[in-house]
Amino acid sequence: MSATIDRPGPLEPTRRAQWAAGIIVVAYAVLSLIPLVWIVLTSFRTPQDSIAYPPKLAAEPSLVGYVNLFTTRSRISAEDLAALPPAADWVERTVREQQMILAGPSRFGDRYLNSVLVGFGSTLLSVALGTLAAYAFSRFRVPGKDDWMFFILSTRMMPPIAVAIPVYLMYRAVGLSDTHLGLILLYTVVNLSLAVWLLKGFMDEIPREYEEAAMVDGYTRFQAFVKVVLPQAATGIATTAIFCLIFAWNEYAFALLLTSGSAQTSPPFIPTIIGEGGLDWPAMAAGTTLFVLPVLVFTVLLRKHLLRGITFGAIRK
Repeated sequence: MSATIDRPGPLEPTRRAQWAAGIIVVAYAVLSLIPLVWIVLTSFRTPQDSIAYPPKLAAEPSLVGYVNLFTTRSRISAEDLAALPPAADWVERTVREQQMILAGPSRFGDRYLNSVLVGFGSTLLSVALGTLAAYAFSRFRVPGKDDWMFFILSTRMMPPIAVAIPVYLMYRAVGLSDTHLGLILLYTVVNLSLAVWLLKGFMDEIPREYEEAAMVDGYTRFQAFVKVVLPQAATGIATTAIFCLIFAWNEYAFALLLTSGSAQTSPPFIPTIIGEGGLDWPAMAAGTTLFVLPVLVFTVLLRKHLLRGITFGAIRK
């Protein structure tokens, strides 16, 4: 009776190759997370610990950065500070420990809400319009389809900042400068080409027979699209939404150029957080930490669709 020896197939990686790949992936993940972990740690430090040299790997945790991020403060003399009544809460007490008094809330909350409105609003529009356009290019006989698809793709070949000055002049002329609508429309236009190209690939992978069978059963074309095609394309829609949101959420140049007041988003606001004697690094780190959270949560919630979407259509039967 001969013993059976398990040997890897011609396309199956050896155990040594698997270990090597795992070590490389883990090392890359650790190196990628170091800046993010350091930012989070800095957000829970005092201003003195955040600029200590050599840097402190372990420091006493503090919420000074988050208090400074959400408040506006004013420095007063020690005599005036001692004459004040006791602090009403821990926020005011934290402010007084810096020999300051609370003057009111900061503008970060408004800027953060602007980012949420602009980021998710433009993502919704980009995905909605991109889904309809991708379905049309995938299912209908569009004259010059290849030329139109290349034209759509060509809009991504030029960096958006290259048209910043014309966009600024145009927005100023039509009254869209420093408005939520202006940023939503601009980010939608920039993301639309990416959405169309990504979603067309997913639409092409959905068999036409599904919607043809639905129309035979009495559905209209639109009903078949909504009830048959959209559920099948959920993976592609989720993947496209993640990429569109990442761009709109992190975009800095247009937000800096086109906004300065009521519609300003978080990216151009966070670097302007000034502390006494220079930048308030804990407050900036706190703002960055909070700024990363929505995209992180959105990506984690859709991670299954993202992994499926990246490999969708890679294997054909």
